[in-house]
Amino acid sequence: MAGETVLVVGGAGYIGSHTCLDLANKGYKPVVFDNFSNGHREFVKWGPAEEGDIRDRARLDKVLAKHKPAAILHFAALIEVGESVKDPVSFYENNVIGTLTLLSAAQAAGINAFVFSSTCATYGLPQSVPLDETHRQVPINPYGRTKYIVEQALADYDQYKSLRSVVLRYFNAAGADFEGRIGEWHQPETHAIPLAIDAALGRRQGFKVFGSDYETRDGTCVRDYIHVLDLADAHVRAVEYLLKGGESVALNLGTGTGTTVKELLGAIEDVSNRPFPVEYIGRREGDSHTLVANNDKARDVLGWVPQYDLSEIIRSAWNWHARSNQH
Repeated sequence: MAGETVLVVGGAGYIGSHTCLDLANKGYKPVVFDNFSNGHREFVKWGPAEEGDIRDRARLDKVLAKHKPAAILHFAALIEVGESVKDPVSFYENNVIGTLTLLSAAQAAGINAFVFSSTCATYGLPQSVPLDETHRQVPINPYGRTKYIVEQALADYDQYKSLRSVVLRYFNAAGADFEGRIGEWHQPETHAIPLAIDAALGRRQGFKVFGSDYETRDGTCVRDYIHVLDLADAHVRAVEYLLKGGESVALNLGTGTGTTVKELLGAIEDVSNRPFPVEYIGRREGDSHTLVANNDKARDVLGWVPQYDLSEIIRSAWNWHARSNQH
């Protein structure tokens, strides 16, 4: 399958750009399609870029006709849960209407291999841990609902339109390219690891922990942190799976190992050797106390096994944030 062109929609963003790196390393030609509202032109390093919005059908048609990709990887989404509550309309317009427009363009171009960036937020509050793909899907915010709606649409496209897809439900993406060429760069930043690293670097006053009285081993929330390069590897495997005729499937992407917030902060202090102020405040509405993946199905279907542990996640993130000046 190497040598094929793959359209990476949202390829200038965090996970999309690392996937372009992995695609190029494995002999594919990644073509980035991005409106650069959240992505970064500096992250387009491994193939051509086409500027455009997924809601612009004419632009999509033109790009697909020009590059003739064998598959589409779709990362272009609004992702901040808090913003989705404040402005649900934008999330439905981009994440749902934009994706349906992209799917229509893909079908018109004869492309029937589609990999969708989804989220464990489609599960809502966990009924059991670790979560597997049979867990009920009852999202509790507009962000999760927009991703779930697209998952339902993809199931219908598969059944009635023969468009095959792999839905990848991420847990907590983290880390960076080990060479420091690209990394996590959100504006504003809301993710725990970059916020804590910025506190260790003196770029912010300290780090706030939401809730210290959960029924966990140290009272703080437990999360499953997965290295962005492991995520990228799963996406490339998903493309290969579909191009070889694989059937539509939804898969969790996580390590299966939970880390508490206190453990995470301790690991960041160990790597940085820089203590920083930590403030414990009240719980945040809608937070689950534990989110950990059962990743057996991804292993069975894609042969995917995460390669990097928490220390490697933090070391690569520290390298990126300490060296980069995009703050």
